[in-house]
Amino acid sequence: METLAKKLKDEEKKSNLEISMRPIPYLPHTNEDRKEMFNFLGINSMDDLLKNISKDLRNVDLNLPTGKSEIEIQEEFRKLSNKNTSLLEQISFYGGGVYHRYIPSVVGEIISKGDFYTAYTPYQPEVSQGTLQAIYEFQSLICNLTGMDAANASVYDGSTAVIEAALMACRITKRKKILIAKNINPEAIAVCKTYAWGVTLELKFIDFNDGIVDLDKLKAEIDEETACLVISYPNFAGCIEPVSQMSEIVHSKGGLLVSNVDLINLAVLKSPRELGIDIAVGDGQGLGNFSNYGGPHVGFISCLKDLVRQLPGRIVGLTKDIEGKRAFTLTLQTREQHIRREHATSNICTNQSLNALAVLVYLAYMGPQGLKKIAEISLNRAHYLASKITDTIKNCKLAFKAPFFNEFVLEIPISASKLINTLSKENILPGLDLNGIDGYKTNQILVSVTEMNSKEQIDIFVEKLKKLFS
Repeated sequence: METLAKKLKDEEKKSNLEISMRPIPYLPHTNEDRKEMFNFLGINSMDDLLKNISKDLRNVDLNLPTGKSEIEIQEEFRKLSNKNTSLLEQISFYGGGVYHRYIPSVVGEIISKGDFYTAYTPYQPEVSQGTLQAIYEFQSLICNLTGMDAANASVYDGSTAVIEAALMACRITKRKKILIAKNINPEAIAVCKTYAWGVTLELKFIDFNDGIVDLDKLKAEIDEETACLVISYPNFAGCIEPVSQMSEIVHSKGGLLVSNVDLINLAVLKSPRELGIDIAVGDGQGLGNFSNYGGPHVGFISCLKDLVRQLPGRIVGLTKDIEGKRAFTLTLQTREQHIRREHATSNICTNQSLNALAVLVYLAYMGPQGLKKIAEISLNRAHYLASKITDTIKNCKLAFKAPFFNEFVLEIPISASKLINTLSKENILPGLDLNGIDGYKTNQILVSVTEMNSKEQIDIFVEKLKKLFS
């Protein structure tokens, strides 16, 4: 038996060695290829090529293991993956732009169909009617929720949607000054800074007070050179801004109001159009798209009819074919592929079709009542959690008094990072550490509640906090 076991082990080693010694297809250079390159460079070997590099660096022992076969590598990664903890096994209150929400199984079934999954850019409408219709329906539902007249076929993510909308406002108003509320998502702020530097726009950041934009500072900063004000509704801290007042202030100076919005929350809150928002943007990650370690996302931009000619990205329109039947086609094509580059509304506006399709399927499946129910559950459970913490734990309080939806900033007696490290060992993710984000403190944590957080989970979380702080 021992001899047989040894023989099998030797055969396995030999087999794996043979597999690992096979030529690797993604290293295509033959000895003849290398010789030709050496001749061109006027050298004889790799040593000649590297002779100017210090011997100390060339002779470093990298201590690399011997090559492994594909089978062995798969097993190695399988062992590593087993160390991961599934989000389904954890109690998570993470948010801040990436949300753990329920995804109906119908979403995966539809978006995995080959017609959609491998669809190419729909430049030829006669062979792309299915893809074009899906995009058109996506645009239509975005308009239904935001109250806007038009929407594009999506962009990379919510952050790029924010700056694209701000640039859109600059083109419309022919102004170069952009005001940005400090309490929007910090990732969007970072993207805005990068874009603005590239096109020499002036960015001014408006402070917030008690969770919402300081209206006095807004009034002091805004002028006739301001193209737009960028806000979030609700904002990054989860608070609901006095949007109507902001709209009046911005419009009095001839500027536009750009707002990042949450599509699920709009099932309960007033629409951007009702509040005087000119351009509504956002991210559809939480609607049918998994968290996936932070991406991919899908951004959208919607606007009023008067602004539509400066709307960046693809737009699908409804028309009729030569037989008078309903047909879909790309319209208002203001991308750099279609018009002179200097006249393009954007040079970076890739449509996230598959992720946008997930949003469409999610919204169609949920319907108005289902979406409203999801929003109400998230709202009610967030307020239940906030009340239970503040009523039973003296050392914890809400950082801001402004009304909030399903996210809030919690102030605790220790650093947020310490709390996260402590509770994560017990499979509880308490929220997002706000340390290092302008306007927040090291002992503040952003807590997000969705329909995935049951009352039982919330009660467990509160009990853990009690043990730590009582």
